Amino acid sequence: MSSDPNDNPPATVAVIGLGSMGFGMAQSLMRAGLAVAGYDLAPSPLERLSALGGRAAATPRETVAGADIVVSVVVNAAQTETVLFGEDGVADTMPEGAVFISSATMDPAAARKLARRLEASGRHYLDAPISGGAAKAASGGLTVMASGTRRAFAKARPALDAMAAKVYELGDAAGIGAAFKMINQLLAGVHIAAASEAIAFAAKQGLDLDKVYEVITASAGNSWMFENRVPHILAGDYRPLSAVEIFVKDLGIIQDMARTERYPVPLAAAALQMYLAAAGAGMGRDDDSSLARIYAQLSGTTLPGENETAVPMQEAGPPKT
Repeated sequence: MSSDPNDNPPATVAVIGLGSMGFGMAQSLMRAGLAVAGYDLAPSPLERLSALGGRAAATPRETVAGADIVVSVVVNAAQTETVLFGEDGVADTMPEGAVFISSATMDPAAARKLARRLEASGRHYLDAPISGGAAKAASGGLTVMASGTRRAFAKARPALDAMAAKVYELGDAAGIGAAFKMINQLLAGVHIAAASEAIAFAAKQGLDLDKVYEVITASAGNSWMFENRVPHILAGDYRPLSAVEIFVKDLGIIQDMARTERYPVPLAAAALQMYLAAAGAGMGRDDDSSLARIYAQLSGTTLPGENETAVPMQEAGPPKT
């Protein structure tokens, strides 16, 4: 048997959406030896991709030409539908038998609809939302909650192995992965809101917030979100690692799903109101730990780095970053 490496050339992967997550995923793919083409509306990530040895494409269609695997890292179902079936959609440009890995967070019903439409054309659809943040995307340490046919998983395997530390194979049909992601987002959104409420309440009590963080992270009240987000608040640094608007979207999807199922989600509903308040106060693109600033505004409390926290929300200026 020949050992010529050209006998098994590396898979070609197209990445559509080179934001903080998508660009990190592209880096992980290239580090694994895969040939990567990328597309984004913004020129900056395309220049960075080219500098790292990837191919920057001018359109989504150009990106997927010859690609065995297409990774779509856009915001929601509507953008995913546009990527696939819009004016410059890639569904009929992807090679027959290629797999489309959809990483957007969306309603499971939307994932099922998109999968049926794409699979009817002879391409595969893998419902594969992700968790882990930009740092894990860049290091290949993501968690992927995936569902799809065996052929879709097999075709996507080189990319999944490169991008993720954990790939959960959750079912043989699209929509299951999306449903798992929505359960994760319900918990994450509520936990961030609870952490923000608690640390702002501690500030209202005049407590040493650094000591609160130390005590709570060693106690039963701790959560991953408290441990991860409260340092942003203590530093007064609300640069977006995960923006408020993400949970406006995701908790909104959960409300729609719950209404359809006639299932009560009162904690998620209450948390959504706080994200809406933060977005309405001009913090939509700030880090989601900005909910603490809303609690502080409502209670006349000052948080680290927030000298004018107690002004009425309608008079608040641009968010501090």
